[in-house]
Amino acid sequence: MNIGPRPRRLIRTSATLSALGLASLSLAACGSGSGDNGKVQVAASFYPMAYLAQQIGGEHVEVQNLTKPGTEPHDLELSPKQTGELSEADMIVYLKGLQPAVDEAVDQSGVKNVAEASSFTTLEKHGTDVHGEEGHDEHGHEEHKEKSHEEKGHDEHEGHDHGDNAAGDPHVWLDPVRYAEVAEGVGKKLQKADPDHKDEYKKNTEDLVSRLKNLDKDFKDGLKKKKTDTFITTHAAFGYLAERYGLHEEAVTGIDPESEPSAARMKELHKVAKEDDVDTVFFENTASDKTAKTLAGDLRLKTSVLSPIETIKDPKKDDYFSVMHQNLTALKTALDAQ
Repeated sequence: MNIGPRPRRLIRTSATLSALGLASLSLAACGSGSGDNGKVQVAASFYPMAYLAQQIGGEHVEVQNLTKPGTEPHDLELSPKQTGELSEADMIVYLKGLQPAVDEAVDQSGVKNVAEASSFTTLEKHGTDVHGEEGHDEHGHEEHKEKSHEEKGHDEHEGHDHGDNAAGDPHVWLDPVRYAEVAEGVGKKLQKADPDHKDEYKKNTEDLVSRLKNLDKDFKDGLKKKKTDTFITTHAAFGYLAERYGLHEEAVTGIDPESEPSAARMKELHKVAKEDDVDTVFFENTASDKTAKTLAGDLRLKTSVLSPIETIKDPKKDDYFSVMHQNLTALKTALDAQ
């Protein structure tokens, strides 16, 4: 295939990733052109990063999502060939520490314009028990917290660790305020990569940040009159969300929603559920609900979906904002927020 010269506004010479036949790459959003179409070719590690790139870049970018819709991002593997082809991108947007295969590939790519999400905000360590900003000492959860951190298995998971790793919990996109900080950082990187459209990228970034501020307000208002603040989830992904809105997340396991929790952890969750008037056990829509149903059945609780938005099964039907509002509705119901 004959690839002509790239426009001077692009920092790197690039062929379209889709034209290179990357089997593991799928379009994150609209834009399906191939060859030299004059657009900035952006490779994004998984959905939250791809969404930012597309919303900010608009018609001037072609975004490729390294993680196919509906696929577990942590399981992503790249072949040596795919790693080499990644170097043809004009810009890479990723979150370090979430996908080891991507981290390694980015290091080897030599791409000059790289937007690494965690560098634009702050990370914190979260375990299986996360308290919101209001604190929960009055409920006796300090004892639970100590047990959670001492419990064998919660800091010895394979792969990326949700909250106990040295780098901190990577789930910053579930906090609209932190996600807005990342958006601003990605916007600046894109302006640098393609200065000819700097003003448009700046405006798109401001619009996205404004929408995220409104989402933050929706969560604050929606959860203001909650009757309880504790929720149980199979996936320890909601630590930042819990802290932002004064909630208390109790996770069955740390990293892997498919893993089996210890008997001690299940016993502890039984106690928490009774003491804190927990109504619902949440699971994610891309994982098994077996553990959630077992725990809920033992305690006669409900089960419901709380999405970590690591992937979207059907990007044409849902996006970040629609799923976050679904999460808000689920939490309002579980916490009896009228």
